[in-house]
Amino acid sequence: MNTIVDRQGALARGLADIRTQFAVPDSFPHDVLAAAEAAATRNTTGRADWTDRPFATLDPLASTDLDQAFAIERAGNDLLLHYAIADVAFFVGSSDPIDAEAWTRGTTIYLPDGKASLYPPRLSEGAASLLPNVERPAVVFTIRIDPEGHASLDGAVRAVIRSRAKFGYENVTPDQLPDGFAELSGRIERAEDARGAERVDAPEQELTADLDGRLVLAFRLQDAAEKQNASLSLAANLAIADALLAHRTGLFRVMAEPDAWAIKRLRHSAKALGLDWPKDATLGQFERTLDGRNPRHVAFRSAIRRAGPKATYAPFRDGVVPWHSAMAATYAHATAPLRRLADRYVIEATLLIANGQAVAAELGAMFEHLPPVMERAETRAAQIGRATLDLAEAIMLEGSEGSRFAAVVTDLDDRGARIQLADPAVIARVDAKGAAPGDRIEVELMTVDVAQRRIAFERRLTA
Repeated sequence: MNTIVDRQGALARGLADIRTQFAVPDSFPHDVLAAAEAAATRNTTGRADWTDRPFATLDPLASTDLDQAFAIERAGNDLLLHYAIADVAFFVGSSDPIDAEAWTRGTTIYLPDGKASLYPPRLSEGAASLLPNVERPAVVFTIRIDPEGHASLDGAVRAVIRSRAKFGYENVTPDQLPDGFAELSGRIERAEDARGAERVDAPEQELTADLDGRLVLAFRLQDAAEKQNASLSLAANLAIADALLAHRTGLFRVMAEPDAWAIKRLRHSAKALGLDWPKDATLGQFERTLDGRNPRHVAFRSAIRRAGPKATYAPFRDGVVPWHSAMAATYAHATAPLRRLADRYVIEATLLIANGQAVAAELGAMFEHLPPVMERAETRAAQIGRATLDLAEAIMLEGSEGSRFAAVVTDLDDRGARIQLADPAVIARVDAKGAAPGDRIEVELMTVDVAQRRIAFERRLTA
């Protein structure tokens, strides 16, 4: 973890430039704020009362836009996950000012000095957020998980809940979490093993504020509590996707398998790393044998992530089974409606079919309109994230030109060798001549341009 020292205000200026370059909104129009204020005072009568259930949330400590709360109970050999999702549709009407602005934004954009929320903070961090010790409207999905980890949708209802606790990934202890939490995660993991799903957890750079407010750049890996919590969302999204597909409607998250050329490259990378990938084993089967504590295995997992095509959205089509190759299953996004526009519509469709009602043509039409909107939003968010990391790296390394650093080659492609420095937490590129994935090399920092957010390294031969 490397602290960013912004001595001359370069980081603040650079982040402001990024916001301008990518047209990141810094506020909401007055009519949107007024509509949000009015929506926040709506009465939640006429809903099922689930306030006696022991719901809790688990997120980063600093999070206030809480999409999900969970309660777990046993039903014979099965586990029942009652997954409460923020009921954004209760506050946002079709084509009202809040809705129109959300379609423009698509997703929440996160930057280290603040975020551009999908919905006004009065809702996303207030009335719609599943904060503890207050009553909140929610859509509760009941997901049944059998001993083999198969998840199915048992029911869906609009309800009022009261979360009992707000846990943080950083400090939650196993004894604070409900009975069945770790067991549920284990069942989901075993089901992934059986399907041959990939759980690629390669190191990712992240620029965030620490608990003291300092900005730090680090390689981020999920801790145990975060991985277990992700299993809850995974179970719900898989069950919801199956229900939507069975009723021939919905919007799905899809990702194709790496193509033959990518697999060939990956086999070369595995060979260069000294990894034994049996000829008759699929990529998914081989990936599941990798050890996250082995640097060469981690390097190969990084290569897998970059080799595969990116995930996109697709509406239901007759005769087509929507498929997410990394999940090895039909998959949907429904559990983060405060941060993703599309989730609100998936939730509404699932509520209808779970209660024996038809999905109206108007709602079905939304699934045709949403993919390009989400594609634009995700692309912009990714560009902003990369620009922010580039800026942080340049600021951190400015003045260190001529210094040498130890690095590991993680992948090769037509642009050269991708390298990962351990300290500072930087990912860069150098000339690939003579390099192979997994090689430990020494590089020299040649140039730094903070204004352009660029750094350049050259490989140096060690004595």
